Amino acid sequence: MNPEEHLRMGIAELEPFLILYGFQFTQTASGRGSGGYFASGEYRRCDRFLELHFRGSLGLVSYHVGSGSLGHEEYVRAVRAVDHISEGNVYPGFFDDSIAEFRALGEDLRHFGRRFLTGADEQFRELESWVKEYPKPIGFAALR
Repeated sequence: MNPEEHLRMGIAELEPFLILYGFQFTQTASGRGSGGYFASGEYRRCDRFLELHFRGSLGLVSYHVGSGSLGHEEYVRAVRAVDHISEGNVYPGFFDDSIAEFRALGEDLRHFGRRFLTGADEQFRELESWVKEYPKPIGFAALR
């Protein structure tokens, strides 16, 4: 199966949930790049979109509101901190197949997606501010 087919199958997992919030999917690119074959697309509603990239597996997932954006891990880390949620994210993780990656992303959207799906722009900007104030530790600091 090629990346476009994987992306289409993954989108079928996310579609029933995201259309409830008015998001529509558009494939934005596909082809062969320096890392091999890929496909990408986005779920968009007005100035909000969820960007998805597939190259052998679901890779880059990012949330965009207006001119702001956060990667999936940053977004979930900020939501957990700001909204005081102890539950962890499911995506990314180690999965047997690519469809399981999309299911995991869907689960994260159900648990952490409120600010992106229905929140005001200011709620998203609050997450961006939190990420800037508390960058993810790297190196030895990440081991603590």
